[in-house]
Amino acid sequence: MVQAILAGGCFWCTEAVFRDVIGVSEVESGYIGGTVPNPTYKQVCGGDTGHAEAIRLTFDPAVIGYGDLLDIFFAIHDPTQLNRQGGDIGTQYRSAIFPLDDTQRAEAEAGIARAQQNRSEPVVTTIEGPAEWFPAEDYHQEYWDGEGQRNPYCLAVIPPKLMKLRKSFAARVKS
Repeated sequence: MVQAILAGGCFWCTEAVFRDVIGVSEVESGYIGGTVPNPTYKQVCGGDTGHAEAIRLTFDPAVIGYGDLLDIFFAIHDPTQLNRQGGDIGTQYRSAIFPLDDTQRAEAEAGIARAQQNRSEPVVTTIEGPAEWFPAEDYHQEYWDGEGQRNPYCLAVIPPKLMKLRKSFAARVKS
């Protein structure tokens, strides 16, 4: 099993999508890329820690490759928005990839290039790190499966992302 760390806006939204991807066995929401050790959600939301809301995936590379995960990542968020995703504004919502080794770094560069091919606006996704990972508080984990079903924000944002996953990457969706 291999890990990958991706930041594409609200971690509730990206977690919900990647939990449905074949080959992905675990998705953990957390914070990365900032200067405050063990930040809290409130601190990160304040925008002063430098951390991004991100997800850490554990996946089987024999089932799905890192490049395939990146292609899904670029499809389910807008990598042309600087320090925001829709109404979520701030550096904590930036589009970023945190490669865990040189191979992932090279694949991240290639993934950004692929993502740029189909867009007229520049892809602003950054490649960052190495950086320390901090898991988010327990109530953020598997959020869509619980509280997210009653959260109006999640109800507006997550279903379209899941539909895009199922439509554009049907062969990559868990049954």
